[in-house]
Amino acid sequence: MGLPLRMDNIHAPTVPAGPSSRPLANGNEKHLSFAELQAKKENLEAELKALSGVLDSHGVNMETPLTTADGFPRGDIDVAQIRTTRARIIHLKNDYKGLMNAIEKHLHEHFASIQDTEDVTPTTTTRAEMLGDSIPITLGEPFAKVNSVVANSPAESAGLKPGDEIRNFGYVNKGNHDGLKKVAECVQGNEGQRILVKISRRNESSGRQELQLNLTPRQNWGGRGLLGCHILPL
Repeated sequence: MGLPLRMDNIHAPTVPAGPSSRPLANGNEKHLSFAELQAKKENLEAELKALSGVLDSHGVNMETPLTTADGFPRGDIDVAQIRTTRARIIHLKNDYKGLMNAIEKHLHEHFASIQDTEDVTPTTTTRAEMLGDSIPITLGEPFAKVNSVVANSPAESAGLKPGDEIRNFGYVNKGNHDGLKKVAECVQGNEGQRILVKISRRNESSGRQELQLNLTPRQNWGGRGLLGCHILPL
C-alpha cells in the first residue's frame, strides 16, 4: 500500500499570482474619473481588510506554515480556504499597487492642468478637497434584496427592512458579489466592525429612497448568524 501523497508546495496559492487578478478594469483605468478611482481604492481596501479577518479567524497570517514538520497538510486548520484567501490577497495587493499608480498619475495631470491655466501651485488644501467626501459617487445597481429581518437583530438595529434593495454591502457590489458569497465573506471578516450598506427603499409617497446604513455583524444578539436577516440575490 502506498504512502499518502506529500504536499511540498502547499504554501503556494491555488491560482497564479501574476501581475494582477483583474487588470484594472481591463486597462480602462485611465478612462475612469477620479471619483471612480477613489471608489475602487476604497473597495480594494475594504476587501483586503475582510480577507485579513478571514486569516485571523483561523489564527494564521500570510507566512504561517500549513504543513506539519514531516510535510503533510495540517489537520487543525482549513488549509484549502487559507490558500484561496492568501491567493486573493496577493492578487488584490497587486491590483492596489496599479490603482495607486493610476490615482497618482491622475493627480499629477490634474495639478499640471491647473498650473497651465491659472499658473498656481496646488496646495495641500486643494489635494485634501479632492480626496474628501465632496466627490459625487454614482449609485451602483442593486444586486440583492432583503427578504426578512429578525427582531432585535443587528440588521434591525441598523435599520434594514424587508424589501430593501442593496446597492453596496461594504466592498461588495453587483459586479463582484459572486452569488452573494462575497457578502458572507465581508460579514465574517468584519465581525464587531461597522459595514456601510447602501440601500434603495420603496417609499409610497416619494417613490424610492436612497439610504446609507451602518451594520455591525455580531454574535450573542439572541438569534442565529451575525446579521439576523435573510438576503436574496436579484
